[in-house]
Amino acid sequence: MSNTFHKEERLCSRRQIERLFAEGHSLRVYPFTIRWMEVESDVPCQVLIVAPKRMLHHAVARNRAKRLIRECYRTRKENLYLTLREQERAIVFCLVYTHREVLPFDQMGKRMDKVIAALTEAINNQESNTDAE
Repeated sequence: MSNTFHKEERLCSRRQIERLFAEGHSLRVYPFTIRWMEVESDVPCQVLIVAPKRMLHHAVARNRAKRLIRECYRTRKENLYLTLREQERAIVFCLVYTHREVLPFDQMGKRMDKVIAALTEAINNQESNTDAE
């Protein structure tokens, strides 16, 4: 799998974003809050990255945080994609950055590994819950 981040992997649909925040599941993995939801889609995963003005007051800091998050996600998304393709599922999720300072790239990468592991576990738990019902 190539380490790219194409347009179709980005969550842009306002309707889906509103639905995600209204109906989605929530996780917290410091420094992120994750909202995710299973959908029917050709793309296994779509992501929305948010760095709120309330946490990072300067636009430069918000843009830097989003750039680092995108890069960390781009290089580490393979395990998530493999899990979703094996189960023939698709999700949309939002990463909300909740720290008041921009973390260095190496720390952001470690946190992104935890985010992807937690999201994969939540997806697998959701699978087992739907099987039990």
